[in-house]
Amino acid sequence: MSDPYKTGMASSVRFLKKRIVKAGVVVVLKGTIENRGLRLISPQSRCVREKEIFEFMIAEDAGVCPGGTANTVRYLGFAEVVTGGSIRVGDKVLCDDRILGYVAGFDETHMPNHQNIVLMGAENATETEEKMNLESRIEIIQEVT
Repeated sequence: MSDPYKTGMASSVRFLKKRIVKAGVVVVLKGTIENRGLRLISPQSRCVREKEIFEFMIAEDAGVCPGGTANTVRYLGFAEVVTGGSIRVGDKVLCDDRILGYVAGFDETHMPNHQNIVLMGAENATETEEKMNLESRIEIIQEVT
């Protein structure tokens, strides 16, 4: 059986509507690793469950996408899911109502412990990061259909 993401078959399926995934920050990280070699998986969406914890980070490399590699990675933190749902490449990520970035892809290096959600940072991401605190609200909102 072939992977529908690698063959392009999945591109014919559209996410018409999905609820906002909500989470609360449980760990705030600060640091950048260069030459990380983080390999994003081909699937463009992942589901998260209530109480599940994920790590989120910003790829500083241009054009990072599913199936690609992120070499320079800025670590932001871990968050616990309050409202589960589906997260998709292109979704907008807010922290306390301020834009943090857009989902670029997912990495499973630490599975089954936790999933890495890799973002492309927004212009003011650094400012938003500096205001992030424990229990900051993370919202992942459908941006593309």
